[in-house]
Amino acid sequence: MSTVSTEVLQPYASALMSLAQSNNLTEQFGEDLRSLLSLLKSSEELRLFLASPLVKADDKKAVIDRISGEEMNPLMRNFLRLLVDKGRILFLEGIGEQYLSKLRELNQTVLAEVTSAVPLSDAQQQSVREKVQAMTSARQVEIETKIDADLIGGVVIKVGSQVIDASLRGQLRRLGLRLNS
Repeated sequence: MSTVSTEVLQPYASALMSLAQSNNLTEQFGEDLRSLLSLLKSSEELRLFLASPLVKADDKKAVIDRISGEEMNPLMRNFLRLLVDKGRILFLEGIGEQYLSKLRELNQTVLAEVTSAVPLSDAQQQSVREKVQAMTSARQVEIETKIDADLIGGVVIKVGSQVIDASLRGQLRRLGLRLNS
């Protein structure tokens, strides 16, 4: 584990989890963070703005207040403002990922990263969820999807360090290896 992870991400994620648990808000904080992380992933401008040492703390807080809206829990908003005060807002993505990881652990949920050539239907996602659940004996499965047209067809499922390559590209590669030997 990197130094940043141990010294910055873990303590803040743990503190946020303690705050969430003591206020019975673990799921709400999870939803708030998923929304924030999605926004950060889709807006490089926002990421650069929050990470910039040239932007004043008050300006960063004003933007956080604007993007958090009415739906976000006030305790989460205060946590984000604290990150700005401590000069740690640039670690928001990492802290958010750590928190969601702790939340999955708490709920006995595994994260399955599913890469497919085309978007999966709800039925296909449910099928993947059931297969991963049977494979890991987790109580729940959270799916994170990515699209990669190079796969041609099928899916690649990654759960922790385990990778299941059921893509057409993977099948062709394995066939090629067998033909060459």
